[in-house]
Amino acid sequence: MPDELEALVKELGEPKFRAKQIFSWLQNGVSSFDEMTNVSVALRQKLNEIGYIANAEVEAKFESKLDETVKFLFRMNDGLYVESVLMKYKHGYSICISTQVGCRMGCTFCASTVNGLDRSLTASEMLAQIMSAQRSCSVKISNIVLMGMGEPFDNYDNVLRFLQLVSHSDGMNIGMRHISLSTCGRVDGIEKLMKEKLQLTLSVSLHAPNDQIRSKTMPINKRWGVDELLSACRKYIDATGRRISFEYAMIKDVNDSDECAFELAEKLKGMICHVNLIPANEIRENDYVRSDMSRLNRFKALLESKGINTTIRRTLGADISASCGQLRQTYKK
Repeated sequence: MPDELEALVKELGEPKFRAKQIFSWLQNGVSSFDEMTNVSVALRQKLNEIGYIANAEVEAKFESKLDETVKFLFRMNDGLYVESVLMKYKHGYSICISTQVGCRMGCTFCASTVNGLDRSLTASEMLAQIMSAQRSCSVKISNIVLMGMGEPFDNYDNVLRFLQLVSHSDGMNIGMRHISLSTCGRVDGIEKLMKEKLQLTLSVSLHAPNDQIRSKTMPINKRWGVDELLSACRKYIDATGRRISFEYAMIKDVNDSDECAFELAEKLKGMICHVNLIPANEIRENDYVRSDMSRLNRFKALLESKGINTTIRRTLGADISASCGQLRQTYKK
């Protein structure tokens, strides 16, 4: 943050205005201190001696021929890989970034959690994914989704710092209303974020209407069950005034029945929310089959008949397996 940089440059015996120059360069995505051409050579040398700039180097890049979606495999400074996806919409470019290298939440339908968690990312490494994608594709990103590899609330402090940095007026200046954060259902994280009263969109990966189904696919449910999770969501809405989005991956013969739709509608009744139905990703580590479109449409219609605002997520990058997790496993091997 600028105030922290001011303290640093003062400690290094440099004038205060250098902090703003350095912060501006960092927000413009430079990969080394030597690129900061309006900063003195002497200060650049000092910075090189005491620190480094987190980079996300493009290891692989796949561009969809269907819809201009771009999937990135980034190599971090320590050689570990993370994935990000750049998506083009009418309103501009949106990027889905990772918050961790891997994930320890264990959701059975997700490729990101295979082989567990290597480590969490720093705020700078999250920013680096955005900078690298912009530079690689020569675009300006206006929306951010924290829904790639990792559980954001399992890396709470770094994620909060990232949100402060990316929304800073002297930085990328991406407003909170253009940022979505997804959680698999860590109630402790929801309660902490609630106190921040940020105007971002909270997305909750629900994927089931009851504990019996959810506990089989999402181990986190054994710590915080569906009713406790939804109670926390209602408190979050009351505290922030923000609508919550519930992600619901439709898996054939697991969570896509009419009964599931009616039970889900009952659980969400009266809540300011939105349900996003997602054709489940079919990955080699499980034998799940995605629900067909007729079942998705039926499920949507049943929820809407009960007054629940529902959409079916448009599949982007289908020809490049744009969902996160699978590409990293290939390169890791």
